Amino acid sequence: MNTKTFKVVKTDAEWREQLTPEQYQITRNHGTERAFSSPNFDSKLKGVYKCVCCDRPLYKSEAKYESGTGWPSFTNPIEPDAVIAVEDRSYGMLRTEIKCSDCDAHLGHVFPDGPAPTGLRYCMNGNALVFDQA
Repeated sequence: MNTKTFKVVKTDAEWREQLTPEQYQITRNHGTERAFSSPNFDSKLKGVYKCVCCDRPLYKSEAKYESGTGWPSFTNPIEPDAVIAVEDRSYGMLRTEIKCSDCDAHLGHVFPDGPAPTGLRYCMNGNALVFDQA
């Protein structure tokens, strides 16, 4: 299933009009929400998590797990090309940033300390995601 169709490009003013101030800070300025503060960090409902900026399906609820970090965590994206991994050297650390492949929204980071089957923890900002219940 490949849902990618085109790159979403908007002006800064268009993003600010579409998003709440917190969503804008996270997705367009590489911000991070406080742990345990996003609306769906502990949700166990069935459905799909989409990009808040462009509605791209990113993660299935079946890939979500409780990491204890306070952020929604997933073992893998809904499809390999849903997200882009980018080296992040901010704050004196070396991490891998995860961005939406359709609109370049900052979503969070991926770490190599997750459970099977991937061993990865896609640690996402919940305010960068919108939940679509099945």
